[in-house]
Amino acid sequence: MARLQIEQLRAAMKQENIDAYIILTDDFHGSEYVGEYFKCREYVSGFDGSAGTLVVTKDKAGLWTDGRYFLQADRQLRGSGIELMRIGEEETPKIEEFLHDNLGNKQTIGYDGRTITAEYADFLKESLKDTGVLWKEDVDLVCRIWSGRPAMQAQPVWILPDKYTGEERRHKLMRLREKLQEKNADVMLISALDEVCWLYNIRGNDVEYNPVVLSYTIITKTEAILYINQKAVSKEISMLLYRDGIAIKPYFQIYEDIKQLHGLNIMCDRGAVNFALLAEASKDNNIIDTISPIKLFKAVKNPVEMENEVYAHILDGAAVTRLIYWLKNRFGKERITELEVCRKLEELRCGIKSYLGQSFAAIAGSGAHGAIIHYEPTVDSDIELVDNSFLLLDTGGHYMEGTTDVTRTIACGALSQEQKRNYTAVLCGNLNIGDVYFKYGCTGANFDYMARSALWRRGLDYRHGTGHGVGYILNVHEGPNAIRLKNSDNSVGTVFEEGMITSNEPGVYLENQYGIRLENLIMCIKDKKTEYGQFMKMQTLTLVPFDRNAIDVSMLDSRQIALLNEYHRQVFEKIGHMLNDDERAWLREETKAL
Repeated sequence: MARLQIEQLRAAMKQENIDAYIILTDDFHGSEYVGEYFKCREYVSGFDGSAGTLVVTKDKAGLWTDGRYFLQADRQLRGSGIELMRIGEEETPKIEEFLHDNLGNKQTIGYDGRTITAEYADFLKESLKDTGVLWKEDVDLVCRIWSGRPAMQAQPVWILPDKYTGEERRHKLMRLREKLQEKNADVMLISALDEVCWLYNIRGNDVEYNPVVLSYTIITKTEAILYINQKAVSKEISMLLYRDGIAIKPYFQIYEDIKQLHGLNIMCDRGAVNFALLAEASKDNNIIDTISPIKLFKAVKNPVEMENEVYAHILDGAAVTRLIYWLKNRFGKERITELEVCRKLEELRCGIKSYLGQSFAAIAGSGAHGAIIHYEPTVDSDIELVDNSFLLLDTGGHYMEGTTDVTRTIACGALSQEQKRNYTAVLCGNLNIGDVYFKYGCTGANFDYMARSALWRRGLDYRHGTGHGVGYILNVHEGPNAIRLKNSDNSVGTVFEEGMITSNEPGVYLENQYGIRLENLIMCIKDKKTEYGQFMKMQTLTLVPFDRNAIDVSMLDSRQIALLNEYHRQVFEKIGHMLNDDERAWLREETKAL
């Protein structure tokens, strides 16, 4: 099917005299996950992973994606005529290198300027300035060939009460205006959906799994304007926002209003604002390029959010633990498939009053499917759970009390000694990160190796970061905090602050065999302060037992055994009372001290 789309796109390119066309994953807001309307790259290529860029020329087509999706993309691109470009591998040219080598003087590169950040557009132009290429940055070719393209979402907006946010929107606006003052800015332009929703304490359902609302906002020293589909906002919510000094205008009106700004200092993040919007803002104004202060504001959870998140993980831990009990008691006795596991877990979560929905599409990979890092079972791919192997189950939920993300790899049948050793090497990394103790000022790059060291000793590794920040009833992936060896720009990342929630998820993936990943969410908290400074540690939020049948105890040192025993003690203590008698008896055995 993708071959037809590629040929249709090339025909549209010919009509516009475009020699290379770039289709990114982004919507108009630089979002990681996008609504159905914005899935242009998926429509043209057939690859439905959450990260990837398609470049099409007159005679070539390439899709760039990272290590999480190599196996998935290889499978989905077969027969499409699109070459898989494996980001990070030596033989793979970068996108700008590919364009540099395949285009020359007077040839034209095109894209929809609303779907590319200003920062990345500038980077491409700088990288290709010596080629003499031309640019056409305002053309949506996919719209021309996509018959039956879904409409843009406009789901009802709802308010997240202060008892969950811990901070009124008026106070958030005050903090943001203080940053405007510091930067000597007149206006701040915000387009990241989770930032807008955090600022105004609103939520929605315009992007599947991410409770956000398609919107922009402009903040001045005296005004706040929310650009949104007005049909999505009830009169009651409009009044609540109006009382806090927030005016509402139509979603696309921002492109006209930005043209009316003249001679002002406009503060924005070029890495988040799309090219088309910033091009208008730049015409008669001074742009102050800075990382949005909201990014750090929302990453540092306040005491109310921290307390709520602890409770959310008790609720979620009980649901996931009940799922594992259900699975262990049925495997080998009846047929169970990957999708049945997903449906059962969703049923258990839906029994919790404050449950809002999944925080991402469930990943349930049995046997070789587990080696596909972000594999999502479908009706076509669904298989029965493989005996003598693993089920990798990575899921998460949104609750009124917060967002969860948990991965457990479950032994199905008898395991080989090699399988147990690999599982235990991953477990060592998880325990090490959960117990990390550090002086304030450290970033994830300072201790990423602790998650990988046991795997490195076995000549193994994984092609993803060890941890990502997690939003509060927002995006399950959020910055700026992370645990990885280094960022894509070679920086060491953001200093950990008290209240930041980060995933802890080492893994190993053996192609055509199985995958293992063990993920807990951890929250940074302060510990002692001495004459040498403030010391920090991590509090593990996730409460789900590890699979003792997969552990080679001989690989754990005494500290790791003590850590595992203490973790399992807390799991039983905090969620045991939420289980029925049979489930609780099973959990008591699962969490016995080694």
